[in-house]
Amino acid sequence: MLNVLLVDDEPLVLEGLKTMIAWERYGFHICGEALSGSEALRMIQDHRPELVITDINMPNLSGLELIEQCNRLLPKPPKFVVLSGYDDFDYARIAMRQKVAEYLLKPIDDEDIYSLLVKLNASLQEERAAEQSQRKQQAFIVNNIINRLIQGESGERLWQQAASAMKIREESELQCLLVDAAPMTVDLNAWVASSFPDERVHAFQDSSGRTGLLVPSECLPGRVEEAAMELHKHVSVSSGEPVLVAISSKGCGIGSIRELYRQAAQVVQVKRGQGRDGLFYFCGDYQGATKFEAHKEKLDQLLDAVMAGHVEDIDSCAREFIASFACRVPDIELTKAYVVNLEWIIFERIAELGGDPDRLMEELQNGYGFLGELADYSMIERYVLQLCVRGASRLNELKRENESNTIFHVIQYVDREFRSKLQLQELARQFHMNATYLGQLFKKNTGQSFNAYLNEKRIEEAKRLLKRTQLKISDVALQVGYPNTDYFINKFKLSTGMLPSAYKQDAGTKAAPEQGGSADA
Repeated sequence: MLNVLLVDDEPLVLEGLKTMIAWERYGFHICGEALSGSEALRMIQDHRPELVITDINMPNLSGLELIEQCNRLLPKPPKFVVLSGYDDFDYARIAMRQKVAEYLLKPIDDEDIYSLLVKLNASLQEERAAEQSQRKQQAFIVNNIINRLIQGESGERLWQQAASAMKIREESELQCLLVDAAPMTVDLNAWVASSFPDERVHAFQDSSGRTGLLVPSECLPGRVEEAAMELHKHVSVSSGEPVLVAISSKGCGIGSIRELYRQAAQVVQVKRGQGRDGLFYFCGDYQGATKFEAHKEKLDQLLDAVMAGHVEDIDSCAREFIASFACRVPDIELTKAYVVNLEWIIFERIAELGGDPDRLMEELQNGYGFLGELADYSMIERYVLQLCVRGASRLNELKRENESNTIFHVIQYVDREFRSKLQLQELARQFHMNATYLGQLFKKNTGQSFNAYLNEKRIEEAKRLLKRTQLKISDVALQVGYPNTDYFINKFKLSTGMLPSAYKQDAGTKAAPEQGGSADA
């Protein structure tokens, strides 16, 4: 299906266009409707339709002005069909000069619009096929050039070819993203084409089969890490396996590509050995004590405060963490790289507990903007502080919810299985909890210790059996979970003040037994 956007400032005309024409029969899907030229411009930039059918006379931004803006702003503007209530030669002449596909007079004749849609569908499909073929050919050329560069080939001619094919200037700031996934099930070229309208973002595959991206910073100002997260999410969902995305530092021009690739490849090598999944930046060569290790103590202290929910400690830990960079690292982008790793750890823990990390990310972006756009250490410090405070708060909520659910299931399990051999340590292992903490939660929710609750359940069942059956005392003990009869008798007396035999006699049980057997002598 090809996408079409309908534009008219008259709602009734818009509704007529939508309902009176069998769009899907002719291979078109309505991706949106706009009541003004300015609204249409925004929707065209967002949805990238192949075809726009627009009225010519609209307030603020006319149909012709909309076409002119699209031709000026977009690398590949859609085809336009212009509608007009006036048979005005000047309008038609301007429209033709702007290369509109057709100029139609209202009211639209059914035959005219249907024959036009057939013609446009064929034309657009032909263009799409040609573009895909050209894109594949261009991707092959670019992939070959990038591999020659990362393997160390140089020379003025190669650099000129690279600059021309990749549309990268000498002063262009670049970063390399390298994806380590097995299996790699995503067509990265197709993902790039759909995600980045800018032709300067290039996918490649290295000699070992790993796929990567070369991203000029100007294409995604301050948002490279956001794109990397989207890439990680896309590949993870597709493969269903752990995915590592490594991000290099920044370099300038074609001459930096080999070094940027080396950095990303080094991150992949180190992090893969650690079995890591996620998004990781190059933070200096991994020889001896790295820059990351130099700040690890402060990062660990901050993470400990967040994971433990100690909000009162987060402020000082966050300030010390950022101060350690501000004092020693002149590159603010490197600081942001560590903050992205901090984000990743917090978001990952939220997801593990069943929360929605995207919600926290949206809150941060709405309140403080994108991390990549923050210009100084004070802004980054505020961002980190809010990330950690809000992250700790959300983690505390999720822990409480999970604890409530877990202890509910533990109590249900004890109520159902009290006749079995139950031990707190074994239950803790079964429900993936610390035994001491489980004991505390159990008492908080039942008002009794685990052993007291278990004994009460067993004694209550024993009383029922003694009243209603003719089972021996030893058999009752076994049935309620006490293999030692003397121990059972002692527990029963402590609980009821009576021996089981006296309780049985006092109850005056005369009913037919539920099970065979005779009473103890």
